[in-house]
This record gives sequence, C-alpha cells and structure tokens, in this order.
Amino acid sequence: MAERIFDGLLVIDCASFIAGPAAATVMSDFGAEVVKIEPPGMGDPYRRRAVPMPGRPAINPGFVLDARNKKSLALDLRQEAGRAVLYRLVKKADVFITNYPPPVRRRLGIAYEDLAPLNERLIYASFTGYGEAGPEADKPGFDATAWWARTGLMHLVRAGEHVTPARSLPGMGDHPSAMGTYGAIVTALYQREKTGRGNYVSSSLLANGLWANGCSIQAALCGDNVAPQPPREEAPNALRVHYQCRDGRWLLLSIASDDWRWDKFKACLADPALDDPRYATVASREKHARTLVAQLDRIFATRDLAEWRRVLDDAGLIFGIVAETPDLMTDEQALAAGHLVEFEDADFMTVNSPIEIRGQQKVRPRIAPAVGADSEDVLRDLGYAPADIVALREAGVIG
Repeated sequence: MAERIFDGLLVIDCASFIAGPAAATVMSDFGAEVVKIEPPGMGDPYRRRAVPMPGRPAINPGFVLDARNKKSLALDLRQEAGRAVLYRLVKKADVFITNYPPPVRRRLGIAYEDLAPLNERLIYASFTGYGEAGPEADKPGFDATAWWARTGLMHLVRAGEHVTPARSLPGMGDHPSAMGTYGAIVTALYQREKTGRGNYVSSSLLANGLWANGCSIQAALCGDNVAPQPPREEAPNALRVHYQCRDGRWLLLSIASDDWRWDKFKACLADPALDDPRYATVASREKHARTLVAQLDRIFATRDLAEWRRVLDDAGLIFGIVAETPDLMTDEQALAAGHLVEFEDADFMTVNSPIEIRGQQKVRPRIAPAVGADSEDVLRDLGYAPADIVALREAGVIG
C-alpha cells in the first residue's frame, strides 16, 4: 500500500458533535490514526437521535459520517486516573482537537496549559462558538446560533425582508467550519516541520460564518446597504432565478444578462413570446424583468426537469438542478468524481471529504465505532498491563 500523507500521525479527538470531530475525520481520510475520547456509557451526545442502520445497531447517521475510521476510547476525565490515561496518550500524540467550552477544559484538566508541557510537538486545536477572546469567549454555541443566525446569513438568505427567516440544516455550518480547523492544523504541522515545535491553533463558528457571509459583510463595511435578495419575481435579471418545471421540480438559472447569452438562451427555448421588443436589450429586459419572469414561468412549466436539463446542457448554458436529497444518492457526477464512497465494512455509502491530492489514495471508510470499542487496545498500546486495564474498568475510568 502506498504511504499516505498522515500515516503515523496520532490525532486525539476530544470533542463532541460535529465541527471539531469532522476536522479529525478529514485527517483520518489521509491516513491519520484518530482516537476519539468519549465519556463512558452514552459516549458523545452526537450519538443520540439514533435511527436503524442496515444490519447494525441503531446509530445517528451524522455520527456515522463524522466518526468514521476512528477508534473509541471511553474515558472518564473527571477522575484523576482517567486524566492520567489521557496524559500518557498526549505524550505520543501529534494533534489534540477539542471543542469543549473553555471552562469545561479547565475543569477536566485538558486546557492547552495542561497539555502543552507534556509534549512540545503537540498541535492543540481549539474550536469554540464565538472566538478565543471577548465577553462571549466561554459561551457555548451551535452552528444554527453562532454560524447561521449570528453572522447575518439567516437574515439575508430569504426572499425579501418580509419573509420569515429559515432555519439552517443540521451540520450546515459545522462541516465548512471543520475545514477551517483542518486548515489551521495543517498550517501548524507545516510550521512544526520548520521549527520542531507544536503550537496552539483555533477557529470558531462565528469566524467561519462571518467568512461565509464575507461578501455581504465587506459590502456593508464599504458603506453599501445590504439587504435580503428580492423575491424572484422582482429580480432585476430574470435569467438568474429559479423556475418550476412541469413535473414540479425546480432549476436555477445563472446566466449573465448580456445580449449574446440572451440570444443563445432564447434560441434554445424557442418560444415566440421571447421575441417581444421589451426583451431586446439588457436595459429593457431589466426594466421588464417581472413580465419576463412570468413568461419564463409559463415556458418552463411545459416540460419536465429532465427535458429542460438536456436542452440547457446542449446549449452550454449555466444552470443547476435544485436537487432533492434522494437525487444525490444516484448522482452520476457525484459518484464518478468520488464525492460519495462505499464503506469498507458496511453495505451503504458515505460522503467523502472535499479534498483530493493527486497521487494520494484516501483510506477506505470504516464504520464509526461503538462507545469504548477500542479502549483496551489503546491502553495496551500505551503500555498498560492487563491487570491495570481490569482495575480501570472496574473503577469506571474506562468503558
């Protein structure tokens, strides 16, 4: 087997839910050994809300995605003996990831100040809701609150100011935020190659949400008036909105308003109504955009999505289908590009991490472990004798 980039790298995932653990998942895809620290018993709260899985115990599908390839060490960090196990593991580790709130880290003895003296090469990756400083530095946050609502995204991603804001989807901000954490870790590993020393890196939901909404925020910082997009019927360019097809499915056009693209678009739709003089120039199409949207509503309602997809693709026009989740499981492009991959040890697929490196073959995904499935193996690798492991188990230190 060809050597992978992170072969031999030991990552400790001492985090819960998504944003922190997902950064470790990406590292595992490229060969890192990831040990997930979980409380004995229920484990990571992210395991809850379980649903039946084919041929396996019920488990949260989100946990399946974000805990693949990992080992589970069920460890009670409230006990001194549990912290001793972790500290021994930290001495061997390259990366430690946590998104526990800072007060919890201090209480459990896993703050940077506790771990850095144990291993000068350790990269300590901190993920928080709102950043490392300021009045809300210790405040817990979820992607719905800190990434989606707090950053203006929830306010802006709706069709007009009088439309009720929409709730975000599970993990919608966590997964892109995890890539920020991953980038910080890899940057620090590069620094370690130069200096031989580890470092403290951090990211947050608020920072990543502000970055995601950066275009609008920068516009406001430059003095622009930023508001939600108008309803599609009021859009200034009728070729940059979405339309419903005969079968009830939607497509989204993203076509510039210049004349040559309009001529190309008009030719492929082949409807005489589009020869109306009101649509002859860019300025007149913008002036009569409402009328043009109504005409295009009528035209797109005459064929199914599959037919329109073929017509627009043949014309080389830019558009996207408004996919429904079941579509994605058989999406020819997603499958061919390797964006969905099969588990090695389960008869269903998972979502690949969004990074590819030429010449690097990722680890074949392995199903997420049960709580504490690898506790004894990890302790044996750390040099614990069988009797010591039994004693730790009997004392409830490991699960």
